[in-house]
This record gives sequence, structure tokens and C-alpha cells, in this order.
Amino acid sequence: MNVRVRFAPSPTGFLHIGGLRTALYNYLFTRHHGGVFVLRIEDTDQSRYVEGAEQDIVKSLEWVGMTIDEGPNNPGDVGPYRQSERKEMYQEYAKQLIDNGHAYYAFDTTEEIDEMRERLKKSGNPSPSYDSITRQSMKNSLTLPQDEVERRLEAGDEYVIRLKVPRRETVKFEDLIRGIVSFETAGLDDQVLMKSDGMPTYHLANVVDDHTMGITDVIRGEEWLSSAPKHILLYKAFGWEPPTMAHLPLIMSPSGGKLSKRKAESEGIPINTKDYITGNYEPEALVNFLAYLGWSPGDDSEVHSMKELCELFTLDRVSKGGAVFNHKKLMWYNEHYIRETSVEELLPRVKELAESTGLNTKDDAYLSAVISLLHERVSKIDEFVTMGSFFFETPKEYDENALKKWKEDSPGMVSAYKAKIEALADSEFKAETLKSKLEEVVSENEVGFGKVMMPVRIATTGQGFGPDLFPALELIGKEEVLSRIDFALEKLG
Repeated sequence: MNVRVRFAPSPTGFLHIGGLRTALYNYLFTRHHGGVFVLRIEDTDQSRYVEGAEQDIVKSLEWVGMTIDEGPNNPGDVGPYRQSERKEMYQEYAKQLIDNGHAYYAFDTTEEIDEMRERLKKSGNPSPSYDSITRQSMKNSLTLPQDEVERRLEAGDEYVIRLKVPRRETVKFEDLIRGIVSFETAGLDDQVLMKSDGMPTYHLANVVDDHTMGITDVIRGEEWLSSAPKHILLYKAFGWEPPTMAHLPLIMSPSGGKLSKRKAESEGIPINTKDYITGNYEPEALVNFLAYLGWSPGDDSEVHSMKELCELFTLDRVSKGGAVFNHKKLMWYNEHYIRETSVEELLPRVKELAESTGLNTKDDAYLSAVISLLHERVSKIDEFVTMGSFFFETPKEYDENALKKWKEDSPGMVSAYKAKIEALADSEFKAETLKSKLEEVVSENEVGFGKVMMPVRIATTGQGFGPDLFPALELIGKEEVLSRIDFALEKLG
């Protein structure tokens, strides 16, 4: 059978990093098997719909390099691909379940359901639900006379349609990651399938869509594992073969527990994919990192292209336990991909970023030289601008941490160095000579190398760190370097 896999997010917010990993695993699995990757938008909860969320989902998938084979923007033969546009289909299938005795109309008001729960709590049931036992005392088509049910329907009384969950059954299925999973129906409620507004709940829409869209494998987060038995019961009620299922491990916070939005923010971890886009991360780095966040190829390799990941990925190598989000590891990947990108390829990207902040990047040759000096030092592409800003403008302020290293004798050391390089001809203003002149100051004053180099770096760059100082000074030029030293001596003393 041709593999068909879907990524089915809800547009109730921007695509978060856990959702992106789920999409990635679906995509890798699909491409590994030469199948079809479907994007379905599960927008039945209109009250929580977020404007722009669907566009954000599509943009995020495209940014990391996932090609959508079928979806709202490129439909195939099984559309529509938004659940809000499939409403009539769900109503037909819900009616079919009622006719076959697997679902029923429930006319209870919210107050009546609350009263039932309160009553059962007082009698010792800590978590009562609308289930195979309590439904016998409620207002539904299983307890009301048939003519009463018909009268209520014709009168337009509000109702929901509920799944008639068997009272004593064991629901079993094989999860491709977790093995055999079983649930007792005694612990399941009679799940609402159609809401009073005529829209389906996640459970009915999910099962109907997966079947009618020919989905062969469902790969989703662990949080949906508890819903799986309800879905299996629905497949059985319809007489359909369920797809194979795989429930992915949670993404864990470095401090423990699931990586929630609150925890992510407190630990400096971007939570939404758009934050990685605007934060100038390398998409290849994020893909590589997420692929390894719960999966391993079974060897010591760590860096793979999307194409290689598609060839390597199998669900039997996905772990059952949660995977900790290690932001330092993500930055390691990001650094790797920056290093692997040539100066020529980086040039237009850095130029656009720099000029968007108002910096004058001079000519391409100058900017290319700046990129070359910083290439092995940056972790993200925007650091070419932040770390290298001194190449484009004279520093007017100095890094506070760096100033801790500006000592009482620093002005004298910097002045001595200035006197030596001021005497150089323009043609002699080269990195090797600039370094030898600093070594002369070190030797003459019998101090350590850093005792002179650090205050010179502060005076000329405004920073206490950065690229190799002497090639940087050569690139900035003699006149500008001397001017910066004069400014620093006047300002810092």
C-alpha cells in the first residue's frame, strides 16, 4: 500500500517546536517510504482560531524544507483539507453511527451534567463522567421514548451526539514505538462526537478524515495516546481498518517536566518556529537537532542533510522516553552549518541584515573580509552584525564587562602602542607588523601580552572579545584605528 501520512495541526496558535518535530518525523517517515505527505488543518474549534496561524504553519514547514504533497494550497483528490469545510461529511457519518447503534443523541443541559457529577462526587466517585453507567440516568436517545426523541429533534432542541462506549471491553492496538498498548473501556467516557453547534469534535473528525483521506500511518505526540482507544472504537464501529499508530515521546525541559511555554521562556528557549525564523537560526541546524530529539540512526554520526535523514529514519529507532531540549546542542549544530556555508553564500544574507540595522557595509570586498574574520567565531548569522558592528562604525560605548579589564596603566600601554603604529607608513599597516609592534610594547614594559592587547582591543572595537585583533585593525585602516584610540583615551582616561 502506498504510504500516506498527514500532519494535522490546529490553527489555534503559531506552530511550536514540538509540533514542528511531529511534522518532521511524519515527513521523514513518508519520504523514507516514498509516500505522500498531507497537510490537514484541524480548525473545528472556531472559538480558539488565531488569525494568521495557518499561514504560519505553511511558512514554517517550507522554511525547514518540507514539501507538502497535498494540502489546502495544493489539493489532491481527497479534499477539502480544512475540517471547517467538511462539516456535512461529519454529520453524515455521525448519523450512520446512530443508525448502527454505536452513538446516541444526548439532550442534557450543562447544568444537568454538572448536577450529575456533583451527586456522584458526594456518593464517593472522585472523577465522575458521562459513561456507560451514568448515561442510564441522563436525557438521551437511549433512555427517552422514541417519540420523545423525535419530538425534541423536530422542535430543534439542542443536543450533542455521543459515542456509545462498550461497558466491559479491552481495546488493544500495536503502537509502532511502544508495542502493544491496551485500555479498559470502563475508564472511558462517552465521548462527544458532534457538538451542539453542529461541528465535530477532534475525535470524530480525526477518524473520518484519516479514513477518507487514505491515511496509512498516524504519527503524533504522546499526549494523544489516551485518545487512541476512542479512535480504535470508532474505527470498529464504522467497520474500517485503523491506520498503524505511533506516539512520539515528549520534549522535556532541561529543568524537568514537559517543555511548556512558561518553562521555555524562563530557560531562554524559543518555543515557536517563527521565533527561530526571526532569530536567524539556520533551518538545516534546526532540522538536524529536532531529528535527534528522540531518534538516533544507531551510530555515532550527528550531522545529516534532510535527504540523508529521509534515508536513515525509521520509527523503531525512536525512543519511548522523553527527550531533553538542549539549546547548547542546537547552537552547536547552528555553528556547524554557518562554518559549512561559504563566505560567498553568506555575503548577501549578512549584507541584508547589516543594512536593515542602518550599518554602511561599504563594498562587497570589505564585507567579505569581515565575514572571513568572523566566520569561525559566530554561532548565528546575525552575530556577524552584532559582533562585527565595529568594522562599520566607530564604537561610542564600551562593553561593561570589557571595561573591568581597563586598568590604571591601560592608557599608558595604549598610548605607547599608538606611538609605534602611528610611525608606520600606510603600506606597513599590516597584521604581522601590528602584532610585532604590540610585542615591542609588551617587552619594553615587561608585562604580559594581554596587558597590552586587551586595552587596545577595547579602545579599537569597544569589545573584550572578537576576531583576531591584528587582521581586524589592518582591515579597519590606520587613520580610523588612530582616531578610535584617541577617542578612547579621551573618554576612558
